[in-house]
Amino acid sequence: MTAENAIWRATVLTLFPEMFPGHLGHSLAGKALADGLWSLDAHDIRSAAADKHATVDDTPFGGGPGMVMRADVIDAALTGVAGAGTDQAAPRPVIYMTPRGAPLTQARIAELAAGPGVVLLCGRYEGIDERVVEAWNMEEISIGDFVLSGGEPAAMALIDAAVRLLPGVIGSKLSFAEESFEGGLLEYPHYTRPRVWRDREVPEVLLSGHHGKVDAWRKVQAEKATEERRPDLWNRYAAKNL
Repeated sequence: MTAENAIWRATVLTLFPEMFPGHLGHSLAGKALADGLWSLDAHDIRSAAADKHATVDDTPFGGGPGMVMRADVIDAALTGVAGAGTDQAAPRPVIYMTPRGAPLTQARIAELAAGPGVVLLCGRYEGIDERVVEAWNMEEISIGDFVLSGGEPAAMALIDAAVRLLPGVIGSKLSFAEESFEGGLLEYPHYTRPRVWRDREVPEVLLSGHHGKVDAWRKVQAEKATEERRPDLWNRYAAKNL
């Protein structure tokens, strides 16, 4: 953080500010928001439009379907957001949520959570003018190989993932150590009462009370799940650990 008492700040630029806080106002993120552990402000991009019709988009040069969000409007919206520029010792990164961005990872989330916060741009239509992406040196991030109607759900996902890593949001740091993607593996399976359900029994090793055996079993299960479900992760893990 840039100051001892600074809190993590999420600023969202969107055509639909009423979508926020959405699910971020509930559960762990919502309680942390109410407790002042982080802050959220959503700004309407349309308010930065210069004409009386509040026009934010136009037809693409070169032809093609759909509309493109204008560079001048996006620039004005970003300029009007406190903290988006250089007014902080450690400026918050400006992130554009887009399917063509780099995949969002737990490692990047941890880096963002350790900083002063984020400024998130939510695109609509066919996207935004490339020139404003370049001018603001935006980081482009994707939450998966699929297309949404707009960047708002992706922005919420990023904020949710970062907020839960903030100090005081989740009680035990031990919870993070065994989650999916920590150590390069997916998480092992979990079981609780009842001991037998629909003729399915809890693995005997989990009832043994032998912590060493439990840990070994969980590692094997995590490796198995990763190899079967995410060969990309498994190949990276195997190259480093096997």
